[in-house]
Amino acid sequence: MPRPKRPRCIASRPVTRGFIPDGALGTGEVILSLEEFEAIRIIDFEGMDQSQAATMMNVSRQTFGRILKSARFNLSKALVTGQRLKVTGGCYEMSGQRPGRGHGRGKGQGRGRGRGPGNQKRNGSRRNNM
Repeated sequence: MPRPKRPRCIASRPVTRGFIPDGALGTGEVILSLEEFEAIRIIDFEGMDQSQAATMMNVSRQTFGRILKSARFNLSKALVTGQRLKVTGGCYEMSGQRPGRGHGRGKGQGRGRGRGPGNQKRNGSRRNNM
C-alpha cells in the first residue's frame, strides 16, 4: 500500500476550468491537475525558481520537478493533438486554509480588551452621570 500524498499548497484556483481549441480537431480531453496548473503558474508565469516554488507548494524539490514535468507533458499533448484541456482534481489545499493560522485555533487577538473597531479608548476620564 503506497503512502498517502501530502496535500500541495495552491495559492489560487484558475480563472477558467478548461480550454477548448478553435476548430477542435482531436477528440477527448487532457486533464491538468490543480497542482500541475500551480506549478506552471509559479515557474513560467511568475518566473520563480524551482526550489522556491517547491517550498511554496510544501513539497520537495524533486517532487516539484515531477509535477512540473507532468504538467508540461499534459499541456503539450493538448496543444499538439488539439484536445480539450480540463483543469481539475489533484491532492491540494488552499494556502490560506492550514490549521493554526487563524482558523479557529490559538488565542487570536485577545479576549475583548479593546482590540477591535468598536472598542476604542475614549478621550479623558470616565464620567459618572449622577
